[in-house]
Amino acid sequence: QVQFVESGGGLVQPGGSLRLSCVASGSVFSSAAMGWYRQAPGNQRELVAAITSGRSTYYADTVKGRFTISRDNAKNTVYLQMNSLKPEDTAVYYCNTHPARAQWGQGTQVTVSS
Repeated sequence: QVQFVESGGGLVQPGGSLRLSCVASGSVFSSAAMGWYRQAPGNQRELVAAITSGRSTYYADTVKGRFTISRDNAKNTVYLQMNSLKPEDTAVYYCNTHPARAQWGQGTQVTVSS
């Protein structure tokens, strides 16, 4: 069973940057499309960015041009570089396959506030 451990969140001022990491256990990582998702209080979980095994990428309109998703198959790790952060980016960020099929990890909290 694939499991995910997310890290790299924190408190950052508007306009700042963070880099999230997600380490996946299991042997399916290199062949799976992966996604970063987020859930703000009172909102449904939403897909933020995704990357295929061939490294094609997708971004939600709200983060396009500010976030970059990447992956390192040798390390079973997917990253999310987040620049020009806005208060509306505040949420718990999760990774999972895309579409999401595995058990969700605990996520990492990102708070954008002055």
